[in-house]
Amino acid sequence: MNDALLEKSIRNIPNFPKPGILFRDVTTLIQNKIAFKKAIDLLVEKYKGKGFDKVVGVEARGFIFGAAVADRIGAGFVPVRKKGKLPFKTNSTTYALEYGTDTLEIHQDAIVAGEKVLIIDDLLATGGTVKAATELVNQLGGKILGIGFVIELVDLHGVDKLKEYPVYSLIKFEGE
Repeated sequence: MNDALLEKSIRNIPNFPKPGILFRDVTTLIQNKIAFKKAIDLLVEKYKGKGFDKVVGVEARGFIFGAAVADRIGAGFVPVRKKGKLPFKTNSTTYALEYGTDTLEIHQDAIVAGEKVLIIDDLLATGGTVKAATELVNQLGGKILGIGFVIELVDLHGVDKLKEYPVYSLIKFEGE
């Protein structure tokens, strides 16, 4: 069951980025200090004490949630960024979007083989972006023990692309 405070803190924007899409804007949750703290508290409650070495945050809003969770669970933070944004040697993976492709990168020295990894992002829709992040972590030999989201759009079945991992979402929206 969704937390009422978190759910009401999400702004709904109809017809963005195109007609027929109901965009779930998490920036209003981040702006609300009580809702933001609660979201971080709930993610930390789920993942604290599990021995994570690194938290991977996916550009861009995954950085906000991932870094806060990493700090509170005593793990390092690793950014996964769009192509060309990281300054050192990187591994990359290209993935399909609705119209075209995109590429994500991770520093080659960001994760040591065998480290326990938690991936955090703001929203799970079709799952393509986070699936690409899992590929990057796997390339470096990280052991993904969890993937956490603030929002999951259940009807888009993104969780199906992540079946081999335990996935947890704070808020689930269906039927819209």
